[in-house]
Formats: sequence, structure tokens, C-alpha cells
Amino acid sequence: QVQLVESGGGLVQAGGSLKLSCAASGRTFSTFTNYAMGWFRQAPGKEREFVAALNWSGSSTYYADSVKGRFTISRDNAKNTVYLQMNSLKPEDTAVYYCAADRRVVGAATTPVDYDYWGQGTQVTVSS
Repeated sequence: QVQLVESGGGLVQAGGSLKLSCAASGRTFSTFTNYAMGWFRQAPGKEREFVAALNWSGSSTYYADSVKGRFTISRDNAKNTVYLQMNSLKPEDTAVYYCAADRRVVGAATTPVDYDYWGQGTQVTVSS
């Protein structure tokens, strides 16, 4: 079993910044570097959508067009943690943000179905 715990969500004004963190752990958790990591979000009444992902080393990153240039995904493999730095936030970024882990060593997926483990989510609210 792998546990993913997100933190860092909150209420921010449009144009502001937030940094989300996701810490991975678990009894059967082998090695953090065996996993590509991703961030997804889900707004009320909408489907869960891809935000950003990166491969096991962090050398390859992937972003949704809607966040490209504003969000940055990174990871610290020594701390088993992945981050999402969100700048220039917009009201349309309001959603529950989820961290996910995908056991793969090549690239990173951008669809939810490809991910094996999920966090409980953290709320991000951007006021206009």
C-alpha cells in the first residue's frame, strides 16, 4: 500500500501563488524513484483533469496547456516528495488538487487511468 498525502492548498487571490506538496510513504512502498508522479485537479461538476507530471528523475516534465508557463512540477527523491509551484493563479484554477503515483521508469502519463495510487486531495480556491 502506498500513501500519498497532499498539503499546501488554501485560499488565494487571483495573481497569487501557492506551493503544493505531496509526500509518499507506505508499508509496501519500495522506492520513490520507481514512480512517475502527477498532479490532477477536479472542479465541482467537472471531470478530473491532468495538470502536470514528471518522470522518476524529474528530467522530463509534462504540463496541461492551461497551466504551462504558470505552474512548475518538481520532486525531491531524497524526501519522497513531489511539488507543484503555482504562480499567477486564476479563478479557473479553483479545484481539488490530487497527487498520483504511477509505477513506471520511462516518461510519465497524462491520463488518470494510468496512475496506481492517489492522495486524498487538497482544496485550492482562487478568488477574483
